[in-house]
Amino acid sequence: MAEYFDLSGQVAIVTGCSTGLGVQMAHALAKQGANIVPVARRQELIEEVAADIHEKYGVETFPVRCDITSTEMVEETVKKVMDHFGRIDILINNAGTGAVAPAEDITDDQFSNELNIDLFGTFKMARAAAKQAMIPAKYGRIINIASMYGLVGNKIAPASPYHAAKGGVVNLTRALACEWGKYNITVNSICPGYFWTPLTKDTLETEDFKAYAKGAIPVERYGLEGELDSAAIFLSARESSYVNGIMVPVDGGYTAM
Repeated sequence: MAEYFDLSGQVAIVTGCSTGLGVQMAHALAKQGANIVPVARRQELIEEVAADIHEKYGVETFPVRCDITSTEMVEETVKKVMDHFGRIDILINNAGTGAVAPAEDITDDQFSNELNIDLFGTFKMARAAAKQAMIPAKYGRIINIASMYGLVGNKIAPASPYHAAKGGVVNLTRALACEWGKYNITVNSICPGYFWTPLTKDTLETEDFKAYAKGAIPVERYGLEGELDSAAIFLSARESSYVNGIMVPVDGGYTAM
């Protein structure tokens, strides 16, 4: 009998896989044996990620440049992966953005851009992967990276478009889980809290944030590199076949308060 969470031979697409959490999750799946398709807009970065993963874990990698707001590029990306591997078992929809400004000052373009990337882009990738690969194969694991801000509001960083988009991802996850469960495709969502990445470290390492964390987060700190990995592996696994349509907050208990 295979070990739990063995992903050997499976193919995983990870969007937003040029920096930060996307790269961390790609490494986590590769460590379990999955072949990795890093997807992002910056070709040189995904090529670096692909080379590093291949060197460390010996799995096959296949970087594909894609802007997830482009339906044509999304469809072509999935086609390229199918032509190369003949299968897509796992899709992690991680690409996203975040506009921070008081709601009364948010522009139409900021709001529209947020929805277009975080929500519509997530849908486009899921639609293409399901239609071209997972529904025909009667198997798939789709993991949408939402946010704890898709579940609650906040007072520290005004970001109404981000809340709206990630809230949309949460309920899109439920909708797709209900539609595609009959094809043995599970659709789940991870809702990360405050996580250390190269983009967030300057904020998270301030004394103001550390003081805030002590009151707002039960474990009294931000998430560290690798602390999202176990949730991604769990939801990607064949063994998690009866886990469908759920939101997994990985937030140190922030949404428990």
